[in-house]
Amino acid sequence: MRTGIKIKFSIFLAGLLLLTVFILSMLALNGIKNNQRVRYEQYLAQQAEIANTYFIQTILAQPNISTQTFLAEKGVDFATQLGLISGQTVVLYDREGNIVSQRMPLTESKNIKKTLNFALDHKTAYLTEGEELYYFAPIKLGSEQIGVVRFNFSLTQYQEFYQQIRQLFIIVGAGVFLVSFLLAYLYFGSFANNIIRLEKEVSHIGEGHYDVAVLKRRDELGRLSEGIRGMSLQIKQTLSDMEEEQDKLTLAVGRLSKLDQQQKQFIGNVTHEFKTPLTSIKAYLDLLEMYPGDSELIETARESIKNETLKLYEMVVKVLDLSALDKYEFEYKMERLEVKHTILTVLDSLSGKLDKFGIQPKTELVEAYAKADKDSLMIVLMNLLDNAIKYNKAGGSIFVKNAIHEKQIVIDIADTGIGMPADLVNKIFEPFYTIDKNRARENGGVGLGLSLAKKYTQVQGGSLTLIKSDQTGSTFRIMLPAYED
Repeated sequence: MRTGIKIKFSIFLAGLLLLTVFILSMLALNGIKNNQRVRYEQYLAQQAEIANTYFIQTILAQPNISTQTFLAEKGVDFATQLGLISGQTVVLYDREGNIVSQRMPLTESKNIKKTLNFALDHKTAYLTEGEELYYFAPIKLGSEQIGVVRFNFSLTQYQEFYQQIRQLFIIVGAGVFLVSFLLAYLYFGSFANNIIRLEKEVSHIGEGHYDVAVLKRRDELGRLSEGIRGMSLQIKQTLSDMEEEQDKLTLAVGRLSKLDQQQKQFIGNVTHEFKTPLTSIKAYLDLLEMYPGDSELIETARESIKNETLKLYEMVVKVLDLSALDKYEFEYKMERLEVKHTILTVLDSLSGKLDKFGIQPKTELVEAYAKADKDSLMIVLMNLLDNAIKYNKAGGSIFVKNAIHEKQIVIDIADTGIGMPADLVNKIFEPFYTIDKNRARENGGVGLGLSLAKKYTQVQGGSLTLIKSDQTGSTFRIMLPAYED
């Protein structure tokens, strides 16, 4: 249910006025409370100073008696005299915290005892309980603390005054709120009525009625009304023109959408294909930095980098050719391809990355020939093995085996990695889908590897499936048609 602007204005005004009255009242009441606190703190501090001075004078007048003996023998009389001077109930403690101003022991609360401990440590402290304030001040003779004097100060008068002022603020605040709200409501009501009229005119325009009235005002609302009328006439003309162009625009949007989708897919596929040889090159460069004096590694790296560079060059040529021809699928050359050699070649190109992550490759390969496109199959193997490395566990293994089964070449690639949740395995072949976003980002994955691998397997007349995935790892199976003489 929509809330009208009048109600919103009313709620806002009421809230604003209540907030203003509340804040002003709280500031005033807090000021009064702080002023009261400062006054009685100053008064009690003065009384504590008087008590300390009076104690020193009394001790000096009796030089033959020690301070502690004086408190033990004269504590009751001394506290009585202090009470007469200050007009407050006085309790006197020695430096051990024992009451010396009462002949009968008093029962004190835990909070009073806790506050007393502060005063026994050369500190002034006070405690408020209900309408009573207990003010503790040390009694000193020179730098030595002799005991503690406590004044029981009544807050009843202060609290009653505060409650009277608080009640006055409530009454006055309620009156100010009601008067202010009534005046503001009447003033803003005219604005709300005109805004409601403008909203109705806009609704008429939305219903297709473009003849609207203009408000007779000389302010912003009047100019807004004139603008709405001008806009309605322009909309009427524009709709007439748009109807003529609608079919052309719909056709253009459809073509652009299709072109944009093709372009994104094309760029993603090409980028992912470039990444695989670059990964191999980078791995060998990392090994060369780690073992700069290994001549055998240098020769192996040189040959591998040369081969991967040639692959990159060939892919660039293909991309340029495809761009020139304005098409988005690679041409495939189906031939008699020895699968075992192809698998070993791919593993060799990834040896640097395998060593870097401490992954052990294990193979169980037989001689077999498939009818396949060499580049496409290598891309499939590269993507699957690269994923098996990236999503493996440190010090894990990769198992690759092939077999011939009913005129099909079967290639299984298994890892000891993190596996995949059962409810997500159906999505892993979707473009740009990654199960572990953080890990994919760390390894540079964009979620195209499995999608590309599946596509390149299918265009060769084969299939790619996930046959197992759990906490011990995942196993992918590639099936390609066997080559027949």
